[in-house]
Amino acid sequence: MPLDLNAIAASLAEARRGRKPVPPLTDSFPGFDVASAYAVQEINTRLRLAAGQRIIGRKIGLTSPAVQAQLGVGEPDYGMLWDCDDASGDAIIAAGDMIQPKVEAEIAFILDKPVREVQPTLEGMAAAIGYAVAAVEIVDSAIADWRIKLADTVADNASGAKFVLGKDRRKLSEIDLHLGGMEMCLNGKQASVGVAAACLGNPLNAARWLAQKMVEVGRPLDAGDVILSGALGPMVNVAPGDRFDVYVQGFEPLHLAFG
Repeated sequence: MPLDLNAIAASLAEARRGRKPVPPLTDSFPGFDVASAYAVQEINTRLRLAAGQRIIGRKIGLTSPAVQAQLGVGEPDYGMLWDCDDASGDAIIAAGDMIQPKVEAEIAFILDKPVREVQPTLEGMAAAIGYAVAAVEIVDSAIADWRIKLADTVADNASGAKFVLGKDRRKLSEIDLHLGGMEMCLNGKQASVGVAAACLGNPLNAARWLAQKMVEVGRPLDAGDVILSGALGPMVNVAPGDRFDVYVQGFEPLHLAFG
């Protein structure tokens, strides 16, 4: 029997609305693969667009070779960034609005030119970027206990939830996209450390991969789009009352509080 992708998409959307996770899709639906998962993501993307929400960028996941090996994949994945999920101006972020949130520190790129080449060069990708900011992605999963395989997270918009962008803008020439370090502190104690090279060797590599993929799927990157390029270190669990201080080399610190 063929998979009912519309019903699977609806179950994920309802899980998000009701904050009640579903079992892994890859367990519940034999044959549910990555192609099916991207089809499900696209169904929910179109429904959100029809409801008046707006895509303002993309997120890249699975940029760590170690995580790729763990899931048995050889490339990253992607999801949409929505205007309603931008928590950059929030004094306190409501953890209870999510199911099982985690945070990760990243470098975000903001484009000032579209990228429509089928195979963009690294130099061309860099030239399209207006500036970079430190960022925190708040990931969440509609899959129970984060028991995800690649198809599970892809279908669930690459486990995207909310994001926070720093106000401190830097040109690419002003930051180290190879050895630039990151430290995340949870309630005053170090919780995650990393380096820019942990993101596919250089976050620009991730951005170029995304730009090529977006041309392939018919949603090319445009001027003004935000790119969350991928985690610089391990994710950290979130609970109400937590406070995070994020230090990405070359940028002013980011501070987040959860209620």
